[in-house]
Amino acid sequence: MLHLTQYMLLQSQTYLCENVYMRVGAFDINEKFLGNKEVDAVALLYPWVDAGSVATLALETLEEYLGADEIGELRRPGSFFDFTRYRPEATFLDGERKIYLPNSKVYYATRDDGPDILFLHLKEPHAEHEKYISSVMELLRVFNVKRYCRISGMYNAVPHTRPLRVTGSPGLENLPGLESLVSPRVGSSYQGPTSIMSFITEELDKYGIESVSFMVHLPHYLGLGEDYSGAARLVEILCKLYKIPSDIADFEEGKKQYESMETELYSSPQARSLVEGLEEYYDSQSEGDTEDAAEATQLSPDVESFLEEIGKQLDEDRS
Repeated sequence: MLHLTQYMLLQSQTYLCENVYMRVGAFDINEKFLGNKEVDAVALLYPWVDAGSVATLALETLEEYLGADEIGELRRPGSFFDFTRYRPEATFLDGERKIYLPNSKVYYATRDDGPDILFLHLKEPHAEHEKYISSVMELLRVFNVKRYCRISGMYNAVPHTRPLRVTGSPGLENLPGLESLVSPRVGSSYQGPTSIMSFITEELDKYGIESVSFMVHLPHYLGLGEDYSGAARLVEILCKLYKIPSDIADFEEGKKQYESMETELYSSPQARSLVEGLEEYYDSQSEGDTEDAAEATQLSPDVESFLEEIGKQLDEDRS
C-alpha cells in the first residue's frame, strides 16, 4: 500500500486496485475496514498533551502488537496545518528522495477477543478548526465507535523516583479493574488557553459515544523528548482496558532511562533538594490514599514554597 502523501506529491488520484478509498469528512479511508463490528477509538492529540511523546509511543506499541493497518489520513493536510510549525520531512524511498507532509494518521486493529480498535494520531489544527473537528466526529460515526479513549501526558511537579501517577476522567467506575492504576481527576481551577480539540468531548455526548481519558504526569525537571516510563504507564492501562498481555509495557527501559540521568542530576545540590521536596509531597499525598489524608499532612514551609513556585511555572508553561 503506498503512502497517501505520495499521491499528493505526484498529483495523482489513482489508487491501488486492491484498496478502495472513500471520503469521510476531510479524511480518505480504506473502506474495506468498515463494517458492523463494535469499535473503540483510542486517540492522542499532538502537541498539546503529548509531553514526552508518551501518547505517541503508547499507541505505536499497541499498534505493533495488534498488527494494526494504516487505513487513512487527511486528504489535504495543508488545509488544516501550518507547515512552518509542523515541518515536512525529507527521506529516501527506494533510492528516491521523497517529501512527506505532516498529517493525522488513522490505523485499525482487528481483534477476535473484544472490540476492534481505531487508532487516531491527531494533530492540533491551525486553521479550519470546525471542519477538522466535524471530520473527526464523522470518522467516529462511520466506524460506529462506542467508546472514545484519549491518552495523554503532561509535565508536573512529580519525582522520577516514584511510580508515575495517572489521572482519569469521570466514568472510571464503569471500567472495573483500573482502580489501582488510575486516580480520578478532581475538578481543575485552571482558567486560560486550551485546545480547540476540547470541543470533541462535547460533541461525543451528542453522538452518544462514551468518553474516557487518561493522563500520565511526568517529572517536569527531566523534560525528556521521549519518556519511556510515562509511555509504559499508558500502555499498562490500555492493556488492562482491552485485555492485552501487560508484558508489552516496557517498564525496564523507562527505569534505565531515569537511572542514567541521576548521576548528572544529583551532582547539583539544588537538583537533589528539588527531588527530595517532590518526594516529600508525593508521599504525603499517598498516605491513606485519600484526598483528605493528603490535605491533613503538614508539609515543611520550604516544601510548600517550592511547590507553589513550581505550580506557577507549570501554569505559565500551559498558557
